[in-house]
Amino acid sequence: MTLIADSGSTKTTWMEVESGNMVVTEGLNPHFTTEEQFLAACNIVCRQFSIVNCQLSIHFYGAGCGLPAQRKKVAGWLAKAFGTSDVHVETDMLAACRAACGHKAGLVGILGTGSNACYYDGGEIKYQAVSTGFILGDHGSANHVGRRLLQDYLTGSLTVELTAKFRDTFPRSKEEFLDAVYHQPHANRYLASLARFVVEHIDDDYCASLVERCLIDWANYQLEDLWKQTLCSDLYLVGGFAAHIKRPVLDSFAKDHGLVVKDIVADPIEGLRRYHFEKNAPCAMFPDFPIDGK
Repeated sequence: MTLIADSGSTKTTWMEVESGNMVVTEGLNPHFTTEEQFLAACNIVCRQFSIVNCQLSIHFYGAGCGLPAQRKKVAGWLAKAFGTSDVHVETDMLAACRAACGHKAGLVGILGTGSNACYYDGGEIKYQAVSTGFILGDHGSANHVGRRLLQDYLTGSLTVELTAKFRDTFPRSKEEFLDAVYHQPHANRYLASLARFVVEHIDDDYCASLVERCLIDWANYQLEDLWKQTLCSDLYLVGGFAAHIKRPVLDSFAKDHGLVVKDIVADPIEGLRRYHFEKNAPCAMFPDFPIDGK
């Protein structure tokens, strides 16, 4: 049995490659998730797929798995939960590349709860933008848009009409908003959840401008350097937030930066299944990590 998992900061989608059966658990970013939470999610998967004493290969693609120490930690948790040493831990960026491009080259951008970008040559990631996390980075993401929206709301920068609509949608006091951001877990998920208001009111001038400004920040901090290094104009977008932004908005943004949006993939899991179903899929980009700490 081959099990693949695409894990963002909000949700993790697990799929059994051979059957296509799927289950969704919470996001399992190792920067925010405890071992107990991780193992609890894995137990749900074991029960759903009736995984007991079978030959199991796991390919886990995760946000927060960019550093070797984080990948090693996740590999250990997976081995402990599923009882297998055939564990491969990759980044969510590589998942986006394999799902959207397969074996084609292109610039690949993640626009979900968080954001990132890279140049993929059809086999591996050649150049990747520096990711600075949800406080210092994630430009163009749902978290970024939600963060800017909340800042403008709390400082009285929205129009009277939009302020009233936001208050009706999120009836919280200033103190409750600040507590959710600064004192409750998963602030990035919370801020990202606010971005749906912008998507739902994208015809409002402020909301359209906010998305445009956040995308420009994303281009300035991540895409521009990648384009200069590669001169590649084909852009593949991956993530739920990208899929919810109106296509003309994304096409206009891309055109302004000399790019062409080739495809938008809301959820990478089906593309990953196709990739792993191929008999001659190339080897993983990152090496496996020993689960015994040696």
